[in-house]
Amino acid sequence: MKVCIPIKDNKGLSSIAHNHFGSSPLFMIYDTDTEITKVIENGDLHHTHGMCQPLKALAGEAVDAILVSGIGAGALTKLNNQGVKAYRVENKTVLENIELLKKNILPEFSLEGSCSHHDCGH
Repeated sequence: MKVCIPIKDNKGLSSIAHNHFGSSPLFMIYDTDTEITKVIENGDLHHTHGMCQPLKALAGEAVDAILVSGIGAGALTKLNNQGVKAYRVENKTVLENIELLKKNILPEFSLEGSCSHHDCGH
């Protein structure tokens, strides 16, 4: 499974998940099968609120899940329509959150639990 974790600073698997999908400067893609990581820049960083283009932001990378503290309803809907689930992370490292995902501990985001503005308090 390929997992995307929005990050502010690239510190490898010790990176902390960024607080919001659309405003994250970087995305770490982690393949749970091969344990290979890849970091890409957010190609849609300066979008208008509500106009996030998740596939553009991810530079066309195919992922199965997003691990993030906060995500807007528009991005969540677009990702869900592509078969991508988003899970709410804890304030832990990328590796710790991936382990929580593997144990089915991270809750999945719903539209009701999504952010309503940039820099929301997640």
